[in-house]
Amino acid sequence: MPEPKEPDGAIAPTGAGGAMDLAASEGTTLEQQSSAASGGRAPGGPEGTGPSAPARSLWSDAWRELRRNPIFIISGLIIIFLVIISIWPSLIASGNPLDCDLANAQKSSTSGHPFGFDGQGCDVYTRTVYGARASVTVGVCATVGVAILGGVLGGLAGFFGGGWDAILSRITDVFFAIPVVLGGLVLLSVVTSNTVWPVIGFMVLLGWPQLSRIARGSVITAKQNDYVQAARALGASNSRMLLRHIAPNAVAPVIVVATIALGTYIALEATLSYLGVGLKPPTVSWGIDISAASQYIRNAPHMLLWPAGALAITVLAFIMLGDAVRDALDPKLR
Repeated sequence: MPEPKEPDGAIAPTGAGGAMDLAASEGTTLEQQSSAASGGRAPGGPEGTGPSAPARSLWSDAWRELRRNPIFIISGLIIIFLVIISIWPSLIASGNPLDCDLANAQKSSTSGHPFGFDGQGCDVYTRTVYGARASVTVGVCATVGVAILGGVLGGLAGFFGGGWDAILSRITDVFFAIPVVLGGLVLLSVVTSNTVWPVIGFMVLLGWPQLSRIARGSVITAKQNDYVQAARALGASNSRMLLRHIAPNAVAPVIVVATIALGTYIALEATLSYLGVGLKPPTVSWGIDISAASQYIRNAPHMLLWPAGALAITVLAFIMLGDAVRDALDPKLR
């Protein structure tokens, strides 16, 4: 009796028996089905997360998290809008903030003047829009100055340590002992300039110690990592280790604190202007308008409501942005 022939495409028998051949056949079939179900992508999870996906850096992961965070999107849109009207306020306000008419003093909203008029007859809407320029300029410039000065000094102290670290620590202790508002009253009361630069200089002078402490601690933590020790063992210079290995991994806390501090500096400028030692007329500022409106709060509350509301929204937007950046850059909070 002739032996039956294997059909075409059958699996050839092996010495281990038919069980292994059947398992291999089923494994191949399941792999093909999985590949077809995933559209030809490599197995291992969603696109970009499998074992063959390229490695992502801290910054790419942070950006990925920020794009999914509604707080970041909302605060970012508010800040973009503020920056745009700070650069081009005439886009939404066609009037002149210094064009005043005493005949309209303290009047409420009318056609073409939705926010009413202040005590000098100036359009509150126009002054509120133009006031964003001074506040945002002071906040951004002060934050950049504080981040550069505090970050460099604190980073060098944390990297080199020794006497330099001890001296800088004692200097920062002295600055921490100075109340910010009291220091502003003393230092800015003798300034007669009407520009924003004295206020910015004062904020940088008293604000850098906080960023210095943050940068120092971050650098001390980063320089203890294995990759820094390996670079040192391979003969890397101090500048290379500091710029290529330590700074990129230590800058995240500085960015977070600086972002939150930006809103604080805007509020500080308004406080100093309200007290009469910050920005001075004819500069248009929310703090100046709030100070002028405080004596009319009973008869014309709209004079205080709009600039104070704009200030509160601006400070809140930067604080929300800082919180979102902190959550994205700190893997422990995800």
